Amino acid sequence: MSLKSWKEIPIGGVIDKPGTAREYKTGAWRVMRPILHKEKCIDCMFCWLYCPDQAIIQEGGIMKGFNYDYCKGCGLCANVCPKQAIEMRPETEFLSEEG
Repeated sequence: MSLKSWKEIPIGGVIDKPGTAREYKTGAWRVMRPILHKEKCIDCMFCWLYCPDQAIIQEGGIMKGFNYDYCKGCGLCANVCPKQAIEMRPETEFLSEEG
């Protein structure tokens, strides 16, 4: 069995219309939840810049929190934060708050 060249592989997921990701809330997939410790935050907005899901809520360059409807809990925000103002916590810790 020989491997197919990249030209022979069928096209995978295609975004046919910009902005369609906002129609699908994906936060339920999350295993880890980012928690903001505002007292440590310097509003550098690295979290906002690196978030692949645009789940960082900011107003006028001020970090306000997370849109958990879209946050998948990847932890990029916590990893790029120079002040460790974002902590990743297991989603199971928050089940009683939402139930």
